[in-house]
Amino acid sequence: MTKRHRVIPKASAAKILHDANGDRVSDKAAEEFAEALEEIGLEIAEQAVKLSKHSGRKTVQQSDVKLASRE
Repeated sequence: MTKRHRVIPKASAAKILHDANGDRVSDKAAEEFAEALEEIGLEIAEQAVKLSKHSGRKTVQQSDVKLASRE
């Protein structure tokens, strides 16, 4: 089994779960949460890129990300 490169580290995902009052977080839970965050983040990023291209820009701006995250 090959290791998959993560954009969001498991430790960061575990910290978010801890911050949400998760007293104890398993390694597998942190891994699953990181994967879920990456999937959601990729969907938002793709939508933000579409919005910037629709506006005739090559640069993704803050407003594109805000709008994409609300959809």
